[in-house]
Amino acid sequence: MLLRLRRTVKLGAKSLWMHRLRSTLTALGIVFGVCSVVAMLAIGEGASQEAQEQIARLGSRNIILRSVKPAENQAARSNGNTVQSYGLTYADAERMRLTIPHIEEVIPKRLVTLQTIYRNRTVTAQLVGTVPWYADVHPTHLLRGRFFAPIDMEHQHTVAVVDQQVVEQLFAVDDPLGKDIKIAGKYYTVIGLVTASGPRPGAQRIAPAGAGGGVAGNIYIPLTAFSRSFGEMSTRFVGGTRQAERVELQEITVKVDSTEAVLPTRDILEALLQRFHEKKDYQVVVPLELLRQAARTKRIFNIVLGSIAAISLLVGGIGIMNIMLATVSERTREIGIRRALGARRKDIILQFLSETLLLTLTGGLLGIALGLIVPVLVTYFGKMPTVITGQSLVMAFGISAAVGITFGLYPAYRAAHMDPIESLRHE
Repeated sequence: MLLRLRRTVKLGAKSLWMHRLRSTLTALGIVFGVCSVVAMLAIGEGASQEAQEQIARLGSRNIILRSVKPAENQAARSNGNTVQSYGLTYADAERMRLTIPHIEEVIPKRLVTLQTIYRNRTVTAQLVGTVPWYADVHPTHLLRGRFFAPIDMEHQHTVAVVDQQVVEQLFAVDDPLGKDIKIAGKYYTVIGLVTASGPRPGAQRIAPAGAGGGVAGNIYIPLTAFSRSFGEMSTRFVGGTRQAERVELQEITVKVDSTEAVLPTRDILEALLQRFHEKKDYQVVVPLELLRQAARTKRIFNIVLGSIAAISLLVGGIGIMNIMLATVSERTREIGIRRALGARRKDIILQFLSETLLLTLTGGLLGIALGLIVPVLVTYFGKMPTVITGQSLVMAFGISAAVGITFGLYPAYRAAHMDPIESLRHE
């Protein structure tokens, strides 16, 4: 049986080799179809993983509350000046810490984007005023030195912890530890270096005049020193009118003791904030919900991309069926001679099915090879992340084999059921 199968496959390969150009052109549909499946799934997987990593950095057990500026309060205008108070407060953070169960940590934050100066170099960085246990909640890894301590908070020490992005752009080759940097006219001593995290999109910032351009990274200082240096008021001029805004905290991050308690705690937080805030001047972000939504979106995205790419394989399969039907017509006399010499119907089916499988499997392997190259080119030239998974390779190769069997069965069946006498008479 094995010997017969081997002989059938060898005969199919010889037949394909005799018509090399036609076989090559027929296999190209499978090559490009498999390539598109692998490449599109790699691009989709890369985009999905990048989005999920960004969300995961926020913490699956965290709940992020942000101050949001409400509609302008027209009643607050007087003498051409506007003073508007909104957003999260220190009292909100204290109430959360004392009254809500399942909360492990409450991290208040003040944010401002300012120019930072070291010697003759200047960069624009996001200054983060926060508490010493900030690193317990956020994925900030200490590389050198130390994070500021409770004593720094208590005595309002002007110390700073900088991330790698700021170090690279501001200090160049100098060792940042122990150096003084100038921010808004005050000097802060660098006591620690942490991994680069960068400002998160959507974070509320106070952007004073002169602080433009791209943000290099984050600089962390004690919240008490931040409040003493910058207060809670920011001023801007719009159309000759001075507008002042008072915001105590731009952001509060709450860490919950378990993922099961995240959504119930979110509901309690919203109820608490609604009770003490007359206006909707806050936003609640739950990274766990975003992660789940991203996972659902990933599945849908992969299905859509896979379906689009599978159409190419379908077209390639139709092309193979068309060629094999033409081949059966051309080889009618050969089929009659084989039947007359004792070949059974299943031998004829195996012969033509082996030819189809050789075409599709060879095309599938070449398509996978090409599909491994395309994502690399997309990443290099398009600066887009791509991820090639073993599952996508197995799926693409499996689809190509399925196409070969599906679209090769009918031509093989038609060849096997030809009348031997009529086949021998065929010219």
